[in-house]
Amino acid sequence: MALTDKFLIDGHKADWHRDRVAQWLEAEKAGDWELAKKVYPIYVEVAPVGGCNHRCTFCAVDYIGYEAKNRLGTDQLARILTEMARGGVRSVMWAGEGEPLIHKELAKAIRHAKSVGIDSSITTNAVLMTEKFCREALVDTTWIKASVNGATAESYTRIHQAKPKDWDTVWANLERAVKLRGEIGAKTTLGVQSLLLPEIWGEIPLLAQRAKDAGVDYLVVKPYSQHKYSVTQTYSLMRYKEKERLEALEQELMAFNSETFQVVFRSKAMENYAFDGHHYDKCQATPSFWAYLMADGELYGCSAYLKENLKGGVNDPTKEDRFMYGNVLTSSFQEVWEGERRKKNWEFVRDGLDIKECRTNCRMNQVNKYLTQVRAAGDIGPEPVGTPPDHINFI
Repeated sequence: MALTDKFLIDGHKADWHRDRVAQWLEAEKAGDWELAKKVYPIYVEVAPVGGCNHRCTFCAVDYIGYEAKNRLGTDQLARILTEMARGGVRSVMWAGEGEPLIHKELAKAIRHAKSVGIDSSITTNAVLMTEKFCREALVDTTWIKASVNGATAESYTRIHQAKPKDWDTVWANLERAVKLRGEIGAKTTLGVQSLLLPEIWGEIPLLAQRAKDAGVDYLVVKPYSQHKYSVTQTYSLMRYKEKERLEALEQELMAFNSETFQVVFRSKAMENYAFDGHHYDKCQATPSFWAYLMADGELYGCSAYLKENLKGGVNDPTKEDRFMYGNVLTSSFQEVWEGERRKKNWEFVRDGLDIKECRTNCRMNQVNKYLTQVRAAGDIGPEPVGTPPDHINFI
């Protein structure tokens, strides 16, 4: 059975949001901020809490400092989510610079998101994915992806810098979530994700077997991408240029695919990293199609530039935080999104940003390729062919 990616994890779904793409294109053609400011993100990553229970060796945002004191209150989240939905936000991924399940009322926030028309997903290390949380949140959650880097307790504990017992806890939690999903009639997609790191390359087939045995729906294998500000440099030289070795691993993983389990081997992302550059000259996705909300309430247009004014953990007043638009704890989401700081960033991304500054293989890479084609053509083109993909609002 061929490797498949029915959720387009290695692709994008922006072309299924033709209304928003058309709105964006009109604003871009006109070069008109009054039109551009009304183009709201389809998807927002939200960090409900800044603290984390692991210290992964690959952590992109270690420079921020795992600030446990930073957290968005439940009432604050309800207000922010309502405002986001009013503007046209369609999905939220609960993740961010901390471990989202540390937030004790995340399930309540997820239920509120659903009530105002926003789909929720979670990227988590799954250690805190308790039975109580699953019973309260699964029905209103589109997907949950557990970050599990390593196929043995030893490699996992070393890479995650976790407690030795966490390995068994994660798999017990995932197996229970699969069981509860059936009991309560939830349609939540449950998956596992691992970076293809050098020390666990040979373990990936073992991880695929473990994930399949646990009953989850998929395993994603993706490349590491160096964040420009992160402290860790352990994997900074990785470029995934061993084409034959990658193809051999992909073929080996093919054997695990079935009607109920799939391996998503992110070969497109690995090819992009091997290319060691960008396939376009300008970022089209920022500051329009997605956003990042930090646990301290600051709203950003791109996660590659979070807190770029930090130096040694302390704010550097000489360095501008160019992609931060404002704080939604002191202003409304609309005021921040349509405000002067975003206008300035919109102008900068259009006319001043050198794409070589950006993170290679960024979150919006596939969306950017698509939008670059749309911009060049001057229209959004024909309707996408076929049935709309699952998880359509997670572009």
